Amino acid sequence: MSLLELSNISYAYGAHQVVSGLSLQLERGEIGCLLGPSGCGKTTVLRCIAGFEHVSGGAIRLDNEVISSPDVHVPAERRRIGMVFQDYALFPHLTVADNVAFGLRGASAREKEARVNELLLTVGLAGHGFRHPHELSGGQQQRVALARALAPRPRLLLLDEPFSNLDVDLRERLALEVRSILRAEGTTAILVTHDQNEAFALADQIGIMHEGRLQQWDTAYNLYHTPSNRFVADFVGQGVFLPGELVDPRHIRIELGTLPVALMTGGDKAGLGRGSQVSVLLRPDDITHDDDSLLKAEVIAKAFRGAEFMYTLRLASGAQVLSLVPSHHNHAIGEHIGIRLAVDHVVAFHADADVPPVM
Repeated sequence: MSLLELSNISYAYGAHQVVSGLSLQLERGEIGCLLGPSGCGKTTVLRCIAGFEHVSGGAIRLDNEVISSPDVHVPAERRRIGMVFQDYALFPHLTVADNVAFGLRGASAREKEARVNELLLTVGLAGHGFRHPHELSGGQQQRVALARALAPRPRLLLLDEPFSNLDVDLRERLALEVRSILRAEGTTAILVTHDQNEAFALADQIGIMHEGRLQQWDTAYNLYHTPSNRFVADFVGQGVFLPGELVDPRHIRIELGTLPVALMTGGDKAGLGRGSQVSVLLRPDDITHDDDSLLKAEVIAKAFRGAEFMYTLRLASGAQVLSLVPSHHNHAIGEHIGIRLAVDHVVAFHADADVPPVM
């Protein structure tokens, strides 16, 4: 049985519909994520789960109990839901230990001390309990905020853009650490972010949102390789679309060669017939550098990433593709290099499929 279930929920701010018909389920012990561009409604969904906003339609269930619907609204303080905010919201006048213990109402002094020491050890801050928040780094403050939210053993933990104030290099590493901490505590959690790397590092299930609607709720692997629509394909990862044609029931022809429809694991097969015009998604890992290939492309841009270059390549038609190439292949702008297709997942959409803008 799912710990959290959102059934067709909606939320409107005045005449503006912010969230429309959103449904998802999160199993006990899982970490979920709502991922999308600014203004897509993901934080509003989190606030509805927390009890800060009233849904205008549908229902939210926690442990099979309706906590939000148009007729039911369990107050936020009675939901046993923890929250980690973007700005940490630590009390500057309290020590780290007192911050962590803040939510442990009703516990004895000995119980509080034991729980605080347990959590400080879990989040890697043992021995820091006497310090104050201003004496800690941003990453350490985030761990304190996490420990404070976990202290009362909430049924569900919500994290609202928890790493946005941190340096880019620290975000993914801390996301992995937070995942380990949540696993150690057995905590079910939902993260809201616009950063794909954070989502991929932390979450088991990720929901892509656009204009208040959930486009796809799935694993990171499936979102990347089997996107359900053009918006998800454009939003997740990097890639470009090349025009193609279904030349027979088993093959799609594009400028770079022919792809077997049998490999088609994403996109939309419905209504495809011989001669159908399609758009085929090619990821950077679908284009392999091969010096022996007769198929050539011109290097028009390159980005050094340490172990790899990300090359932007111009094809004979003028179309552009991306290719990840080991960094010992250091080619100059304007150079023509050999390439070949290495596609394990064919993602194709009808050429006239609606493509929502990615902000």
